[in-house]
Amino acid sequence: MTFAKIDMKKWKRAECFHHFMVNNPCTYSMTVKLDITRIRQTNTKVYPAMLYAITKVVNRHEEFRMALDQSGAPGFYNQMLPVYTVFHKDTELFSDIWTEWHPDYKEFLKAYETDFKAFGSVQAMEAKPNTPENAFPVSMVPWTSFDGFNLNIKDTYTYLSPIFTMGRFYQESDKTLLPFAIQIHHAACDGFHVCRFLGELQDVINKDF
Repeated sequence: MTFAKIDMKKWKRAECFHHFMVNNPCTYSMTVKLDITRIRQTNTKVYPAMLYAITKVVNRHEEFRMALDQSGAPGFYNQMLPVYTVFHKDTELFSDIWTEWHPDYKEFLKAYETDFKAFGSVQAMEAKPNTPENAFPVSMVPWTSFDGFNLNIKDTYTYLSPIFTMGRFYQESDKTLLPFAIQIHHAACDGFHVCRFLGELQDVINKDF
């Protein structure tokens, strides 16, 4: 993993970044319904499949790999990996696990299953320790579907990584639909970038499983 600082004098987004980071700090969220029919038809596990698909598209685009270093300077990680929640039925609490990224789904699934077996029952916020700085959060609320989802985080205005939340999937005619919310900092990207991300994510779902 590497982190490359941005040369603000040459960066085409410098003016937009300054506006939404300094002049008018702004985050926003969007909720859509993804068609995961293909995943369900192939009996693929939804959670690891979506973790794979999301991470694959995140790693295509630098605007979803942005962060601030310790001095507050923006830059891009060369690669991101998911840190995701697991639920403990006995305590009704959740824990975080992260898994290394593999571009091959079978390899990613193997890593996911290894991590889940080792840390899935650990009763701690950080079940798998030493979460890398280039991890982005994903969670799932499998008990209900939703049409909108928004997080209100105190430090969101200095947090540039995307945050993803999924709901309970459901059947509509011949399709299986999954509520999917993305929250992002406006300094990192605009609506165009989010819409492109969602289109590519749907394409990965349709073709990679």
